[in-house]
Amino acid sequence: MPVIALIGVLAVVLILAIALVPLSLIQRYRVGTARRPARGWFITLNLVALVISTGMFIVGAALTSAWVPNALSYTLIGILLGCLLGIAGLGLTRWEPSGRTLYYTPNAVLVFVVTIIVTARVAYGFWRSWQVWNSGLDTWSAAFGVASAMGAGAVVLGYYLTYWLGVRRRFARHERRAGRPSWATQRSDERNANRRR
Repeated sequence: MPVIALIGVLAVVLILAIALVPLSLIQRYRVGTARRPARGWFITLNLVALVISTGMFIVGAALTSAWVPNALSYTLIGILLGCLLGIAGLGLTRWEPSGRTLYYTPNAVLVFVVTIIVTARVAYGFWRSWQVWNSGLDTWSAAFGVASAMGAGAVVLGYYLTYWLGVRRRFARHERRAGRPSWATQRSDERNANRRR
């Protein structure tokens, strides 16, 4: 009896996860297009995470290419395309420097394109897995399109890596013009302002 209950709980969790995908995509788009202040610590944290993720992704693609043809080449092409999208995104971002803070609003069209790339790849993966399951193919990695999935993921990583590098560069330029040496100074200024309130 506990096994049946466990299977039921897992089925409900799986159905909820699939049902919440559209909501999470809408929320991702809303957050991705919001106007926000540039914060040095946040930019640095994103860059560190993206560099680690991209490095691990490339190493994973290199290892995967031993079993899946073209996994590494699709990944490298995807990163290159993502970098080009990131450069375009930086050019289309609305920058609003104020005396104290640099505000930026990412381009809604490019955020939508990146979201659609991920959505289309996930939808294709579900559709393809259904086709493979019905036909009973033995080559699962090729059937699921692992190489193209890695390429789509690499586009997203390349986009965000390039975009955050550009935001970091723009933020550093803004800080130099404002006469502040680093994000640590800005953080201490914010703490002092909050204490005075």
